Amino acid sequence: MARRRIRWGRITLAIVMPAVAAFLYYLLRPLPVTPVPAVFHEYDLTKGRFVALEAPSDVFGVGLSYAKHIEETASDFDPRSGPPVFRKHPRAVVGDGSSVVLPGAGALASALEDSEPGISDKLAAEDLSLDCLLDYEGELGFVLMDDVDPAELGRPDFIPQIGFFIANDLSARSIAILGEGMPNRYDYWGLSKSFPGFMPVGARAWVPDAPVANGIPPVTIETRVNGDVRQRQVVTGLVYTPRQMLRFIHDAYPEQPLRRGMMVLTGTPGGVAMKSPRWKVRLANAIRMSRFTKLSIKQDGDTSSFLEAGDEVTVSGGPLGSVGVTIAAED
Repeated sequence: MARRRIRWGRITLAIVMPAVAAFLYYLLRPLPVTPVPAVFHEYDLTKGRFVALEAPSDVFGVGLSYAKHIEETASDFDPRSGPPVFRKHPRAVVGDGSSVVLPGAGALASALEDSEPGISDKLAAEDLSLDCLLDYEGELGFVLMDDVDPAELGRPDFIPQIGFFIANDLSARSIAILGEGMPNRYDYWGLSKSFPGFMPVGARAWVPDAPVANGIPPVTIETRVNGDVRQRQVVTGLVYTPRQMLRFIHDAYPEQPLRRGMMVLTGTPGGVAMKSPRWKVRLANAIRMSRFTKLSIKQDGDTSSFLEAGDEVTVSGGPLGSVGVTIAAED
């Protein structure tokens, strides 16, 4: 009998151990394609002019666009399918020195209800109250100086006329988490970034005298929270060029005209408050964890890196200037 138990124990071990090893590899496996920064022409910032930024006609954002950030957080990466693209509401745009209100549970639920009617009842059924989980995202932005014909985007010699500026893409991560698993997931990204004041921008944009294909000002984006550096990355670490980003926007929103004054946020480097190690994302997906459970776990965990009322956030970009805001409590 003892020998039989030992035999069955060895058989069980021989079956279980490979299964465990395979599952661990599934969680920890590297990305199928290593993200590589695009090849850029680096502009000389002494050969250009500054223009005042005006209220945008439209605002779009591109996500997961820095090679280092993709390596740190993405559960998958396929350069052929392009990055996440989302629309931001122009009401989010504010200038340097502004006070940005931290939305409370009521404001968050109201915005969600407009986008997904009935979600308030679902949150109540889960006994889940919303925290904002306000995050910072220092970014390089660009603005269209002329209308763009989408048919031109496929031409290798096409050069969009754009100006570059500094921005902070503030985000209510709780809303973004509730978009996970939804067919319109990136609409939740846009909603999470569209509250009033959630897009502080610098006062001016830099326009090159002689635009070239794949041109970019080689500045370093730096984000400070209460004086402490949270992000620091040279923008040449971007995986996509501005021209590619315009094509991705057109592919995602084919009916949207690419009009003069449209602003595009090019994505954020690593160092944001919302950190999602690859293995955790894959584990949650493997066990089919619900979006409500994901949010509950995040809200009950360590949220000390997220912004709070009274925090001062400054994003700088060397010669492109900087933009700073103070986070204020909801009245």
